[in-house]
Amino acid sequence: VQLQASGGGLVQPGGCLRLSCAASGSIFSINGMGWYRQAPGKQRELVAIITSGGSTNYADSVKGRFTISRDNAKNTVYLQMNSLKPEDTAVYYCNALIRRSWSTSTNTYWGQGTLVTVSS
Repeated sequence: VQLQASGGGLVQPGGCLRLSCAASGSIFSINGMGWYRQAPGKQRELVAIITSGGSTNYADSVKGRFTISRDNAKNTVYLQMNSLKPEDTAVYYCNALIRRSWSTSTNTYWGQGTLVTVSS
C-alpha cells in the first residue's frame, strides 16, 4: 500500500492550495484518513481527520479555513486550504487507516509529505 501526496507549493499569505493524497495497492477498506503537518523545529501535529462516514475534526488553528474531504471511490483524501498564513508553513503528511484484506487488521500508512510554504 502506498499513499501519494501532492499539491504543495509556495503561496502568498491569504492564498489557497488544495492537497491531494491517493492510496493505492492492495486495499480492502479504508477507515479514517487525515492530514498532519510538521513545521521546522516542531513536532508533527494533527491538522484534520475524516472518518469513512464523512465525520470531520480539525485543529483549532485551521477551523474555518481548511476543509478535509474524501472520495471513497478513488481512495483519495483532500485538504482545501484557504486564507493561508505564514504559520501554516510546514511539510504536510497524509495518513490513512487501511485494511488490506478481510482477514487482516487495520494498519496506519503515511504519505511522503508535501511542502507548503506561505510567504510574500
